[in-house]
Amino acid sequence: MNVQQISELLIKASYIADESLSEMIWMGLTINRPLLLEGEAGVGKTAIAKACAVGLDRPLFRLQCHESLDLNQAVYEWNYSRQLLEIRLREAEGGDKANLRENLFSEEFLLKRPLMQAITSPTPAVLLIDEIDRADEAFEAYLLEVLGESQISVPELGTIKASSQPLVILTSNGTRDLSDALRRRCLYHYLDYPSLPRELSIAQTLVPEADINLIQQAVMFVHQLRKEDLDKIPGIAETLDWIRILCARNLTSLPDDPVDFAGTLSALLKTKNDQWQISGPVLNKLMGSGLRVGMDAGVVASKK
Repeated sequence: MNVQQISELLIKASYIADESLSEMIWMGLTINRPLLLEGEAGVGKTAIAKACAVGLDRPLFRLQCHESLDLNQAVYEWNYSRQLLEIRLREAEGGDKANLRENLFSEEFLLKRPLMQAITSPTPAVLLIDEIDRADEAFEAYLLEVLGESQISVPELGTIKASSQPLVILTSNGTRDLSDALRRRCLYHYLDYPSLPRELSIAQTLVPEADINLIQQAVMFVHQLRKEDLDKIPGIAETLDWIRILCARNLTSLPDDPVDFAGTLSALLKTKNDQWQISGPVLNKLMGSGLRVGMDAGVVASKK
């Protein structure tokens, strides 16, 4: 499989990747290296893992990281209720208890969580470790064995090696610095907000029912909006939601008067301060000549 084929598989999975991202996925598959995707929230980091799972026809296992994440949630835990039931059954039956402990701590009583599910999957999987920067440094250090050796150590069972090599994708919003040891084990890609032509292509692919003029004007409006001093810059998902809302109002282009669509901006502006800031004069500025000129340039670029 080459880079072009990767791009085509992602397109079929409704993800428009640039060449550098497709190439990194190809490299990860070729040399079995985890992929570390960094970037602002909303630029499509999580979506690329889902698209890889669909495009490559692999199961997807997702671990959502957070501050209190522990091994029981991420790797495995013992099914204590079932173990207790087994003990009571043995007692009721008067069975042999000599090897009870050994039986209780077997894979039969093991509850597999995303990391173990991925490495023990009978077929190659996609493992998404989402927002690794939200987990603490101790958990990040634990990951080194999984990423570097494709294995997990379980004290009661020993070392469990990968049945198949998963494609591991880690995402980070950059809320804290990741360790050098983790970065060394990964291929790295910074995912930025898409260029105007690429976002036009994404919107046309994922919202095909929308009029092309509406898509062009809405995407350019969002690109102009991202230049404002916002608390939360709208991502690709917000752009698509906004276009769907405008399309549902049977619009084929943005109204000339911003007042006519100001109520729909809640799809783009997700904080009180941003909604207060983008009003009246700012909306008129965004709808001014800069939007029209930029839109024309985007249309020309998208046709090349």
